[in-house]
Amino acid sequence: MPPRRRSSVPSPADDFIGRERELDRLATLLLGSARLITVLGPGGIGKTRLVAEAVHRFRRPGQAPVPWVRLARLPKDAGAAAVEDEVVRSVVDNDFSGRPPWQALVETIEDSPSPRPLLIIDNCEHVVTEAGKLISDLLEELPELVVLATSRGRIGWVDEQLLHVPPLSSAHAVELFRRRAELTGTRIEDKGITTVRSICGHVNNQPLHIRLAAARLYRQPLPAILQDLSGEPADRRLLWSDETQLGADERHRGINEVIAWSFDLCGEKERLLLERMSVFAPGHDSEQDNDDGYGVEVGADVDAVRAICSGPDATGAALDSGDIQRLLDRLTDQSLVSLHLSGDEARYSLLESIRVFAQQRSALRARGEVARLAARHRRYYRDRVVAANQAWFSHRERELLNWARASWDDLLLAIDGSLGTPSEAVVGLEIVVGMIALRVPFFRGSLRESRSWAEKTLDASRVADPQPVQMQLATTAAIAWICLCQGLPRDAERRIRECADICLEDAETRDAWLADPVPDRGVPAEAEFAAGCHLLLVRQDARASVVLERAREKFSALEQPGMAAMSELFEALAAAFLMPEREALDITRRHLDNAARSGGEWAKSWAEIAWIVAETKHGDLRAAVSAARSTLARQIAMRDSWGAVWTVHAYIWTLSYMVSSCPAGARPPAPADAAAVAKLLGGAEAMRRQLGVDIDNLRPFAVETDMAVGRIRKILGATKFDTLVQEGRLLRPPMVEVARLALADSPTPQRSAQPTVQHAAAKLWKQLSRAEQEVALLAAAGWTNTAIASRRGSSHRTVDTQVAAVLRKLMIGSRDEIGALVPPDQSSLIAREQENRSRARPS
Repeated sequence: MPPRRRSSVPSPADDFIGRERELDRLATLLLGSARLITVLGPGGIGKTRLVAEAVHRFRRPGQAPVPWVRLARLPKDAGAAAVEDEVVRSVVDNDFSGRPPWQALVETIEDSPSPRPLLIIDNCEHVVTEAGKLISDLLEELPELVVLATSRGRIGWVDEQLLHVPPLSSAHAVELFRRRAELTGTRIEDKGITTVRSICGHVNNQPLHIRLAAARLYRQPLPAILQDLSGEPADRRLLWSDETQLGADERHRGINEVIAWSFDLCGEKERLLLERMSVFAPGHDSEQDNDDGYGVEVGADVDAVRAICSGPDATGAALDSGDIQRLLDRLTDQSLVSLHLSGDEARYSLLESIRVFAQQRSALRARGEVARLAARHRRYYRDRVVAANQAWFSHRERELLNWARASWDDLLLAIDGSLGTPSEAVVGLEIVVGMIALRVPFFRGSLRESRSWAEKTLDASRVADPQPVQMQLATTAAIAWICLCQGLPRDAERRIRECADICLEDAETRDAWLADPVPDRGVPAEAEFAAGCHLLLVRQDARASVVLERAREKFSALEQPGMAAMSELFEALAAAFLMPEREALDITRRHLDNAARSGGEWAKSWAEIAWIVAETKHGDLRAAVSAARSTLARQIAMRDSWGAVWTVHAYIWTLSYMVSSCPAGARPPAPADAAAVAKLLGGAEAMRRQLGVDIDNLRPFAVETDMAVGRIRKILGATKFDTLVQEGRLLRPPMVEVARLALADSPTPQRSAQPTVQHAAAKLWKQLSRAEQEVALLAAAGWTNTAIASRRGSSHRTVDTQVAAVLRKLMIGSRDEIGALVPPDQSSLIAREQENRSRARPS
């Protein structure tokens, strides 16, 4: 089964028409006491769009995201474990723990800020038994949970509420056809309404079929479309709607026929490209990302499509790379390829059903064609991730991380394809090691998921002949490092022992290295890195710096600058936490200077964490506070949740030193300062719980946090301290609210506080697209969403989405808070728009 990504609610559809009765009924059920609501109807009737519209329409801005599980991704014979995996993958994000999947799922839902968390499970019909059992278990485990499911038939739970979705009315069907026709550049005149009504009637007024019928206007006039439905052989491909009620197999055959109808409109090269694009991971409908510098996280870029899909096959059919962009444009126009835009970046994907259809066609075209494309796909993504790993410690860091995040599904698909063929195992190992070294699991997916894939590829490589020993060692060391980051020292130690078994043949030398890795016994750089991190994070041994320095030198000799930089980072952390003042300040400053020269944002932000720790323990507390606030703002902007957790902790440690140290004769620290730190301590605990981090097994971090707790508890007293910590634990969502608390006015007096706040606000504001900034200014001036839509010539749904995006990106909960984050050079625009609003009011 191809790997999947975490899912969210599909974007609202501008062509959503009718369904007011169903929406009202759904609103009543959602606002009432219903626990399980199942939306029923045949394929293509619009169940998914109805649910998506309801969520967007009835969800208030600033509310927690609603997880969306797409079970249509699973095959008909998927078992209970596969269903559970899909649900966990769709709900749990940024999980760095070693928790069992079910525990991670339950605790993530429990942590929802909503008093009645909502979970959407789409397309249950082909796995209804397994889905029903999981839903029942969730509802029993989580009394406040509401599940909204879509299916062909009922789930079967005792208190299930059913909502049947009928076909569109004739009037609404015609209106939908007219709107879709306008997308092709065709305006339906009044004289064509009768023909349109006949076409809609032939497809039983089902939205999916109507949209596909209207798309034919790219090539055919209305009368020709109706003629295709009047007894011609092609007519049979649409007369399938009555069969959709027979079961999952019939549903898929019917969808294939509808897709084939559009497929037949394509030229030969368009068909060939569509077939070959089935080699990529499936895409999904989602809101288009704005130009915030981080891009979309779905689909393949045009370079990948050119590299993998061009050239000849066994039959002699060929695609020229120069034609790929034109063919993609044509397939996008015909709604067979999904286009995902962000700024000046375009990515392409096939929806699941279209991908299955295209893959079947590809298999029929030539024997071995699917396997040939899959091998080409694996090697392409192997080559790119290896190259990215070599180049990330540079000004290209963001570009390469963005590519890897967007390519996550295809990278996992390539790994998955390597598992069943021993000769391909080394390709899978190279991809896994490259992804981990590139730090992609800290930005996309989870550490648990990445570790699982690494372990699968390692096991698959055991039957390869010859054994890819070097890559097995690199993978084993990478797994050990992930275990250390998860706070699982025993698992890490087991993997480090495996590294010793691989690279040290002599048993006596092996035992000596495992007991004391500080002397150089000639082990490879990867093993040195894992052992050095273990010394730092588990043994809390200052000699970790020696081992990590040696790992850095060995990686540099191998011309692996990325891993050399990672070794230097952990060398700096070891120095900051465990070494005397001079070494701590010198080593952390050297690494910070190197990271700054590289031009990489992530590299610099983590180097700053090490430097902040060193300054806190040995240097300038005020400089450390200022740096921590600036670093945290940048990490929030680049969506580095892992880094943000540790920057918040470093910030807390620094503040605890500051408020607890009082020079002789000076006034004791204000209780409010200690109170703010106590609340941050609770918030940091909530952040760790959200990510599944066990700090007790990350000893330097645990020790510093325990000391900060002791300092603040002594100032406040146990009762007040515990009350404030509990307030912090309840911050939801933790990542956003703790960052807001930390980036608010400084809890300690300092000159640099206000500039730091302004800098953070500017960073947040820059995340907004130009359109979102314009909408934000109008909202700050008091314009309603409806008035903004009228002013900008947009739909109300578009403005609702934009305002919600503004609140999310600025990490605020209401429109009233926007004004405080508007840059000073634009604040005058708010007053001007307030005047415009006053003049626009009817007298």
